[in-house]
Amino acid sequence: MSKIRFQHTYHTIISLENILDAWKEFSRGKKSRKDVQEFERDLMTNIISLHRDLVAKTYRHSAYQAFKISDPKPRDIHKASVRDRLLHHAIHRNLMPFFERTFISDSTSCQKGKGTHRALQRFKHFTNSVSMNDTKTVWVLKCDIKKFFANIDQTILLEILAGYIPDRDIVWLISIIVGSFHSSAPGVGLPLGNFTSQLLVNIYMNEFDQFMKHKMKAVHYIRYADDFAVLSRDRAYLERILPLMQEFLWDRLRLTMHPNKISIETLASGVDFLGWVHFPHHRVLRTATKRRMFANPGIYAADEAVVNSYKGLLSHGNGWNLTKHILERSQQSDLV
Repeated sequence: MSKIRFQHTYHTIISLENILDAWKEFSRGKKSRKDVQEFERDLMTNIISLHRDLVAKTYRHSAYQAFKISDPKPRDIHKASVRDRLLHHAIHRNLMPFFERTFISDSTSCQKGKGTHRALQRFKHFTNSVSMNDTKTVWVLKCDIKKFFANIDQTILLEILAGYIPDRDIVWLISIIVGSFHSSAPGVGLPLGNFTSQLLVNIYMNEFDQFMKHKMKAVHYIRYADDFAVLSRDRAYLERILPLMQEFLWDRLRLTMHPNKISIETLASGVDFLGWVHFPHHRVLRTATKRRMFANPGIYAADEAVVNSYKGLLSHGNGWNLTKHILERSQQSDLV
């Protein structure tokens, strides 16, 4: 089956109209930031300068600002300049609607209407379907990718993109952004901080998604970023496809599964997926997540944003007692 082809041209993406629309999207909620304010001070001059560099194909990506976060594990974030981030948005707003059409319905990260909540809903739907109304045992193969962003092969990524995008200038522009960063070695890795990286890793992993659906015939397969699961009533089937999955990931994408995060378990024993431990009729928050939650000083300081964030998280499962506990602690701090 032939691939659908991206119809926009390089000049559509780099047009002043597209860059201006991208600025509206990019700057929303960021007007108080110093670097955004500095760029906006001479907005049209800066946008026209970017446009001219893109027309002349003299554009070069600037260096990144690196810093670390805990999310919850330590992560290296690389932040680009406002000029570069604006271009990332201009590219993303054109490519995203097209590539979303190529993704399977159960690829659920970094897409509009397809966040963690959607993934949890689909996982629950799959467990109900596979169990046949609690009459069958549900086996879950769960895996994730080792150092996902850091191990993306840039040459393979650009080859995949070229298979969809006939305009070589667009591929060239993306190659400038992709090549502006590397992790362990030149030509390897994508920066966690880039808006385009979220889309590009989904395009990259779509190769694996298609393999799972069409070659492995995995009806109950779901992926959220680098976490994925296959549900089946047949444990032997899961054991059979696991080495084939590992082989495809390495041969096609130069990725490996994290050896300590591969498991085949029954749903009845509790399956840890996307921060929740899932059982046949309920799910509970992962113990490590609970510890982090109650270690957050925002709860004790009655920080409304923090409290509301955790209330939203706990609404996805059996979290009423934890929600009550959080509210009690925040109310106690109000009285101090």
